[in-house]
Amino acid sequence: MPVKHQIVIVGGGNAGISVASKLLLKNKQLDIAIIDPAEKHYYQPAWTLVGGGAFNINDTVRSEASVMPKQVHWIQQKVNAFLPDVNKVTLDDGSEVEYEFLVVAPGIQLNWSAIKGLTETLGKNGVCSNYSFQTANYTWECIKNFKGGRAIFTNPNTPVKCGGAPMKIMFLATDYFRKHGLLNKTQVEYWSGGTRLFGVEKYENTLKKVASRGNIKTQFFVRLDEIDGPAKKAKFVGFGEQNKDEEYWVNFDMIHVTPPQSAPDFVRNSPLANAAGWVDVDKNTLQHVKYANIFSLGDASSLPTSRTGAAIRKQAPVLVQNLLSLMNAKPMTASYNGYTSCPLVTGYGKLVLAEFDYNNQPMETFPFDQSKERWTMWILKTKILPWMYWHKILPGTA
Repeated sequence: MPVKHQIVIVGGGNAGISVASKLLLKNKQLDIAIIDPAEKHYYQPAWTLVGGGAFNINDTVRSEASVMPKQVHWIQQKVNAFLPDVNKVTLDDGSEVEYEFLVVAPGIQLNWSAIKGLTETLGKNGVCSNYSFQTANYTWECIKNFKGGRAIFTNPNTPVKCGGAPMKIMFLATDYFRKHGLLNKTQVEYWSGGTRLFGVEKYENTLKKVASRGNIKTQFFVRLDEIDGPAKKAKFVGFGEQNKDEEYWVNFDMIHVTPPQSAPDFVRNSPLANAAGWVDVDKNTLQHVKYANIFSLGDASSLPTSRTGAAIRKQAPVLVQNLLSLMNAKPMTASYNGYTSCPLVTGYGKLVLAEFDYNNQPMETFPFDQSKERWTMWILKTKILPWMYWHKILPGTA
C-alpha cells in the first residue's frame, strides 16, 4: 500500500520549506510530507559573494534536517515520476506516495555536461563557477591570482536561477582588478545567450554605465558549447539573426561559467510539464492548468519571471492562500503579479536593488531611486537577507 498524505510537497529548498511552514502556521493539523533526498540545505544567493571573496562559504550551508519544519513528514528520497491521474508520486526505490494535494517545487537542474569538456576542467585551468558549493571558492582563487589578460563571463541561453548572477561576479571581478591596478592590462568580456544586459530599462541603464566603467566587451546571442581547459580556449556558437551558426573560438586566462539550466528531468518528462519542460501553472493563481489539486512555485514552475528567492517569497503566500481555499471549497482569490527582485552587485560595497513585475515594470520597496548604486543595499544583500533567510523566510514568518 502506498503511503498517503493530505499535502505532498516535492522539494525541500526555499520554496518547499517556506510553503510547508506557512501552511502549518495557518493550520497545525495539516498532514504534510516533503520529499527531498538532500542532506544539506544551501543559501545559494551568497555564492556570488563567496566567489568575490566577500562571504564565507561555510555560512551558506546547514543540514537539511535543521531547516525541516518539525511537524512535517520528511521522505528523504528522489522523486522518479508523477502519476497525476491517480494522485501519486513514485520514488526511486519503487515505492509510491499518494496525495490529496500536491505542491511541486524541486528547483532547477544545472546541466553542466551540456558544455563539452566543462565537467573535466571545472575547478582548474582558470575555469570556475559560482553555481555549485564545491566550486564557488575557486572563483575567488581565480580572481585574486589573476595577473591580467582575458577574463570571460558567460550567461547561457536558458532561464537561470538569479538572472543577474552571471553579471554580478563579473562586476565584482572588474572592481577587484581595478582596485589592484590590473584593469588596464585586462580585457573583461561578457558572452551571453541573452539579447541585452538586463530586461528592465531603468536598471539596465545603470548596468550599462558599470560595464562601460570597466571597459567590458559584450557579445549577445551566443551560447557556450565547448571548453578546452588545458589549452584555455572556449567555443561559442551564435544563434541570432546576424550570427546564426557562427563559431567563435576564444582564448581566456580565466572563465566563469554559468551552466545551462532546465527543469529537473523527472519534471520535464512528466504529464505536468508544458512544451518547454516547466510545471504548467496559471501565472496568477499558481494552480496547474490541467490538474486542479496540483500547484507549483519557484524555479521549476512555468511562471514567466526571474527565478529568485525574492520571487518565491511573494509566490508562497499566494499559493498557500489558494491551496487552503481550494481545500475548503472556497474560491481562490489570491493573485501573484510576477514580482521578483535581483539584488545586482555592481562592485564591492555597491548594489542596485532591481524589483519588478511580469510587465518588467519597477515595483520598488524603498522610497528612493533603486536604480542607483548604493552601499545600504550592499548591506541588505550581505548581512540582512542571509539572516532573514534562515530566521524568517524558511520558518514562514516573512
